[in-house]
Amino acid sequence: MGQPTASRGRPATPTLGKAMLNKYARAFFTRVLTPFAAFLIRRGVSPDTVTLLGTAGVIAGALVFYPRGEFFWGTVVITLFVFSDLVDGNMARQMGRSSRWGAFLDSTLDRVADGAIFGGFALWYAGGGNDNVLCAVSIFCLASGQVVSYTKARGESIGLPVAVNGLVERAERLVISLVAAGLSGLHTFGVPGIDVLLPIALWIVAVGSLVTLIQRVVTVRRESAEAEAEAAASAPTDTAPGDSPRNSEATS
Repeated sequence: MGQPTASRGRPATPTLGKAMLNKYARAFFTRVLTPFAAFLIRRGVSPDTVTLLGTAGVIAGALVFYPRGEFFWGTVVITLFVFSDLVDGNMARQMGRSSRWGAFLDSTLDRVADGAIFGGFALWYAGGGNDNVLCAVSIFCLASGQVVSYTKARGESIGLPVAVNGLVERAERLVISLVAAGLSGLHTFGVPGIDVLLPIALWIVAVGSLVTLIQRVVTVRRESAEAEAEAAASAPTDTAPGDSPRNSEATS
């Protein structure tokens, strides 16, 4: 689902694996998974293949289990495939690969995985969950997450830094939602009242995503105005000092 920055050639952005594993756990699992990554390389498996399989696993966990209300097992499956985030990056480092294609594939599949997770929630509430409000909230989380990511990417594509840390960015959206979903799934094992955690988490993610979207739009607007003002101030003029544009036209 995503490769570490150094090996995939993109700016540092938190992926699902990075969000769920702190730096110490990542270092530990990187050492553990290095032999497995080397084995895959010897077998001719590419980092992109691992990325695709990891995303497919997340999609399966979200769209097979979540629509049936099996939040615990769905979250377990998704979490297992999070480790592909470490394996493909490890492989890329061992192979010395850094490509724009890898970065593009990584970012694109991150969006697909996000959509599957919140789409799975929406399908549950539209069906067996029987809650149209929470179905709408899930769809809003899905859509707002995509737009939040787009605003940063689009701002950077027009040369703006988009220097803002939003209230609820991708890492927070996923951790809050998946942890709540996994815990809510314990309701099927007889833990009472815990199923309320997922609705609470979805509302938190929805409100936080809206705030983050506003933060990024305001930041892009400010940075755009500053860039245009700077460009206007540094633009050369065709008139000589002391001459007005009207006088210049008269003598031309």
